[in-house]
Amino acid sequence: MSFVSYFPGRGTVRETAYLEGRTEGEAKGILSVLEVRGIPVTDSVRERITSCSDLDRMDTWLERSRTVERAEDLFDEEGTAAKPIS
Repeated sequence: MSFVSYFPGRGTVRETAYLEGRTEGEAKGILSVLEVRGIPVTDSVRERITSCSDLDRMDTWLERSRTVERAEDLFDEEGTAAKPIS
């Protein structure tokens, strides 16, 4: 799935800055959820999250961050986050 932007000034430095800000915000959100849940985050996991520029992938990780047992499980393609919430 590709990102379609309706941002004024598409393809400009402004749009790039906007998208970078969005990915930065997503990364902070993922890390925050893990922190609040008391899940330790290794430096390698933190780096993988903060260096990602794929918003769709980050949305998936954000959803998974609510239910994973370990931070590394965010990247599990099987989606361990699919466990029902009790």
